[in-house]
Amino acid sequence: MKYQIRCKKCGKVVGDFATWFQQDQQCACGSTYAEVEYFDLPSFPPQAKETDSFQDLYFDFLPIEKRENIVSFGEGMVAIERWAHLEKAAREAGVNCEVYVCRNDQNQGSGTFKDISAALAASVLKEQGVKDYCLASTGNAGTAFATYLAKAGVHFTQFAPSFMDDDSTEAIKRVGQKVVLSKGGYGDAKAEAAAFHKEHKVLISGGNTDPLRIESKRTLVFECLRQMGCMPTVYMQAVAGGTSPLAFEKGFRDLLAMCSEKNYTLPRMVLVQQDECDPMVTAWEKATAAGFPEGWEQQYEAKKNMHTRIGILTAANPGNYPLVAPLVKRTDGTFIRVKEAELPEYGRRMLQEQGVLMGPASMVCYAGFFEALRKGTIRNGDKVLLNTGEGCERSQWFKKEVLG
Repeated sequence: MKYQIRCKKCGKVVGDFATWFQQDQQCACGSTYAEVEYFDLPSFPPQAKETDSFQDLYFDFLPIEKRENIVSFGEGMVAIERWAHLEKAAREAGVNCEVYVCRNDQNQGSGTFKDISAALAASVLKEQGVKDYCLASTGNAGTAFATYLAKAGVHFTQFAPSFMDDDSTEAIKRVGQKVVLSKGGYGDAKAEAAAFHKEHKVLISGGNTDPLRIESKRTLVFECLRQMGCMPTVYMQAVAGGTSPLAFEKGFRDLLAMCSEKNYTLPRMVLVQQDECDPMVTAWEKATAAGFPEGWEQQYEAKKNMHTRIGILTAANPGNYPLVAPLVKRTDGTFIRVKEAELPEYGRRMLQEQGVLMGPASMVCYAGFFEALRKGTIRNGDKVLLNTGEGCERSQWFKKEVLG
């Protein structure tokens, strides 16, 4: 066996994914927060090979026992490009830095950075003989999981908020999977998924701290070294639940375990939300103003009167804030707010300067870069990585607004 799963609360070893699933994805202590540990991670980097699958390249670094169980559409091995026009914008702001963009819109499954999570989940579920799976999602995760689980032969049910876009709904139905639209919001969809899981004994996604999601997304750390030749000093992304920052930190710890002689530093985390759904930013601003008193990370509120049109960034109740915010603080990072109404203009700028059009969640990150420049968050000598979210094919409303 390559790995084991350890509870983050009590420290007990649960076993492998077979045991984890049998125990309803929780430790005997009741905690659902656990991490994968590897018995003998090989030296980094992995042996070079021609492949378009992150699971194939990083097989020895992932909790899959047999390559024959890999489920892939050629995801994960996307370009990390250096964008000159962003570096020019930085110089005009008086900052000399390098700027890299992780092109998740180039993923071959659903065109989002959820594809690598869905790919690893499908592979592990296939290996463990799981036949039914469900989750609640605002769009991206549901579409990605529907696509990959269909290929793995796993029946999938997505519980979605009433406002989920029609493009995502149709994409899920197109691959023969089921969508259940709630009459309410994302919180209602999550409650309905939990009830379905309990009543029908169907395995459910573990959410933002699900080790299946964490283990896949942590490979971005390895890709930074493979493609950039170094670690970024600033990591930026739009954030809803916050899985990716936690995964990046987990990948960084695994990297140090493999390359202890290297002097790597965890980048400053700069996380971005749009003003129409910004509960993490609001909580961070209050904590900053109060000087981060004891227990500050537990002080957050759900966003009320939410009017965002970016369905995949609608985590109004930031339940992961107590985990994500301390990581941001520890790295000397911050949370940034951008104006949702300005995103189409940023879309036009990206299209004009780079010839690329991404979806609105990706544009939150892109706009966040310019806001970070205005705030002085980016410094001379920084190597900035923008981890974009998705392409524009399932956001036709945004595409129309950008193109006029």
